[in-house]
Amino acid sequence: MTALSELKKHLRPGQVYRRKDLARWSTAVDRHLRQLVEEGRLEKVSGGLYMVPRQTRFGPAGADQEDLVAAFLGDDRFLMVSPNAYNGLGVGTTQLYNVPVVYNRKRHGRFELDGRPYDFRLRSSFPSRLSREFLLVDLLHNADRLAEEPGIVRRRALEQARTLDSKRLAKAVDDFDSARVRNLLSPILAGGDRAAA
Repeated sequence: MTALSELKKHLRPGQVYRRKDLARWSTAVDRHLRQLVEEGRLEKVSGGLYMVPRQTRFGPAGADQEDLVAAFLGDDRFLMVSPNAYNGLGVGTTQLYNVPVVYNRKRHGRFELDGRPYDFRLRSSFPSRLSREFLLVDLLHNADRLAEEPGIVRRRALEQARTLDSKRLAKAVDDFDSARVRNLLSPILAGGDRAAA
């Protein structure tokens, strides 16, 4: 069996691989990667990042966003937030955004992966899963980046904060660790006047 055949046998449709992950199955990884891209067996989705194309009945499918981001970071500790999710909070946001925000501990900046833009932001702390409370805290932190009038969005978000579970909201504030949001929410958290969710 050739070294290239050995490498091919480890490739799975729809999976995303880092160059260094593929190097363990190849003695000439750069040459083999070039050959596999030319053959269409691999697609380069970013520097040092490759995806095995997956065919569906509708044609070629891109990589799963979570898998793509995990491979890019080399870490599965991240939280992906779409600003579109703010629209479900009932605070008057209606815009649609096509750049997800990825809170993580390794990368900062805008990167394009598989033809799609991502906004990577370094944070020392964030939850493992998205909650309504964390989404509201995230909205308050990012109100100035939205298309809507920030003052109106903040006022409505603070009204909405009063309806959320106080313990979960306090935890979301701690997880996000933003002084600006902590100051905005401190009167509400200190007052304890929210209804339990």
